[in-house]
Amino acid sequence: MIGDQDKCCRFGDFVIVDIEYSTMNDSVFFAGKRIEFRSVKPDFTGSIDKCLTMMCRQDSAQFIISAFDFYTKTLETTLPSFLSAGDKMKISIKLIDVRTPEEHEFERRAFAHWIEDLGEYEKVILNQFIRQEQIDILPTDDGIYFIEQQTGIGDLVSTGDTVTIHYEGYFLNGRFFDSTRQRNEPLQFVYGQQWQVIPGLEKALVRMRNGAKALVIIPSEQAFGAEGSVRSIVPPFTSVVFEIELINVK
Repeated sequence: MIGDQDKCCRFGDFVIVDIEYSTMNDSVFFAGKRIEFRSVKPDFTGSIDKCLTMMCRQDSAQFIISAFDFYTKTLETTLPSFLSAGDKMKISIKLIDVRTPEEHEFERRAFAHWIEDLGEYEKVILNQFIRQEQIDILPTDDGIYFIEQQTGIGDLVSTGDTVTIHYEGYFLNGRFFDSTRQRNEPLQFVYGQQWQVIPGLEKALVRMRNGAKALVIIPSEQAFGAEGSVRSIVPPFTSVVFEIELINVK
């Protein structure tokens, strides 16, 4: 699909994309909506950043790149177990928007003024919840409340581990918004990869061992942030609670 030729991506621009990773047999293993990041000039050929500079706003395209380079150089992690060093992979991209660094900074400053009150309101609601539930532990340095419910065995989760988890996510009022248990579909991913889970879940998992269970209270800055979740299920500036079971670590 041909996009807006007056708004094409250059190295250093901020982009918002829908993105999908798949094997050469078209088996999709990751799909993300409205992911935002900055395109940087790579020090190797065939990078996803170079692919983006071939696109303009509202373009859709598919690229075939080296799986090894993408994971080890772009994501700076290890290859998933189902990919080998010599494999290629397909990346499908829809470039939703492109902003120059100047445009990004202008929008960031304007947005910061608008959201200041919302951020303060979230803190009030979160503090009320902590008092009502009589939670007497202190938050971690990252701001999350980690309550271990069952101790696991083995080593703590670390970068590059393949983890399988069940989780249930709900709002502070107890209303569910997501549950792998209800779908009967545990989530498996490589710990440390970008765009797999929200930061608060990563910061909880790194404190867990195989078979552990935990309750985690996560403020929005470690959850879905100032924009909320992709499908607007979780509003902006909303603290959330997750019950996590770490089923397996490889």
